[in-house]
Amino acid sequence: MALLIESSRAYGRGLLRGIAAYAQEQGDWSLRHQEMTINADPPSWLSRWKGHGVLVRAETPKMIEAIQGLGLPVIDLRCWRSAGKIPGFDTEPASVVKLAVDHLRDRGYTQFGFCGFGGANYSDRRLSEMRKYVRSLGHDVVAYESPGPVHATTFDAEQSGMLDEDGLGRWLKSLAKPVGVLACNDIRAQQLLNACHECNIHVPDEIAVVGVDNDDVICPLCSPPLTSVEPNTEKIGYEAAAMLDQMMADEKVPAELTWVPARRIVVRGSTDSIPVDDAEFTKAYRFIRENACRGVSVQDVADAVPMSRRSLERRMRTYLDQSPSDLIASIRLARIKELLETTSQPLKKIARLTGFNYDEHMAKFFKKLTGVPPGHYRRKHRLETITDDEIDP
Repeated sequence: MALLIESSRAYGRGLLRGIAAYAQEQGDWSLRHQEMTINADPPSWLSRWKGHGVLVRAETPKMIEAIQGLGLPVIDLRCWRSAGKIPGFDTEPASVVKLAVDHLRDRGYTQFGFCGFGGANYSDRRLSEMRKYVRSLGHDVVAYESPGPVHATTFDAEQSGMLDEDGLGRWLKSLAKPVGVLACNDIRAQQLLNACHECNIHVPDEIAVVGVDNDDVICPLCSPPLTSVEPNTEKIGYEAAAMLDQMMADEKVPAELTWVPARRIVVRGSTDSIPVDDAEFTKAYRFIRENACRGVSVQDVADAVPMSRRSLERRMRTYLDQSPSDLIASIRLARIKELLETTSQPLKKIARLTGFNYDEHMAKFFKKLTGVPPGHYRRKHRLETITDDEIDP
């Protein structure tokens, strides 16, 4: 099987991990990976290659023509020019939007923006879904897309954004603030954060920014670090490989697009704010976010501000519609889920990292809030085998 997928981006690397997991299960797959950029033309060896199937991220007409000319089973994981011609998998835009907007709403934002690339199909899809979802909530979306060529490749779209600093700056200055903005991907979000810095717009107090892809290189490089929606690329890669296996066994597969929901939102500094003019509440909120996984109590929070416990409870209810103990629990739960999904740490270590003295206490807490034991949750959400010491109490 030929893998024409870039490893320079987190999205492509996730796809490759999922494909590798499926291939390891089969035992007899031989994978030929071509390192490439996402907008590359077909490699010179492809026309002479005698293989059995192809998994590709195709953006150029030459690539589409080349893979169709092979006469082999092919699945496209870019899903743009090949739509309706080749089976494909992509991240469901509605799930991306819902994760981002719900996160911003949880932070208290009622004004929403979208920043994208004109002509990029993934940007257009996400903007369309955001308008539908936000309007269903009784709000509207203020959008800006840097002008770009029709049917722009990913590289062309991102270059158009780099060259549009003045237009982006004018749009940012025009926004009513505070506002929560979804960028079409992490590259666009990084451009947006840089423009905020140039315009002396404070992030996240004036503008909260959410990206898409959760790129493990780009997000930490942003200032502040970027909150981002993480697509389920490993699942996409795994399921695409399984479908390719069916096609190679002469099973008929329609040339349709399969949507896979985004996995989660990873919260970092670019949205770590509540848009309220209350210094004591803001201090309490930040203390909870920074210390919830250290096992702090509500009284610890009240003592740290300082503020009476009654006042703390009242303000949390007013601004967040939840109690301080609910907020502490939700942050701890989110961290446990993240560690279960993304690491192979044993439950004892996860308990220590989230403020529990014993893994049994953590497991009871988790099951009470989710309805399932942590080991079951991990098995459902990860492809890897659970280690032997992870036994549900």
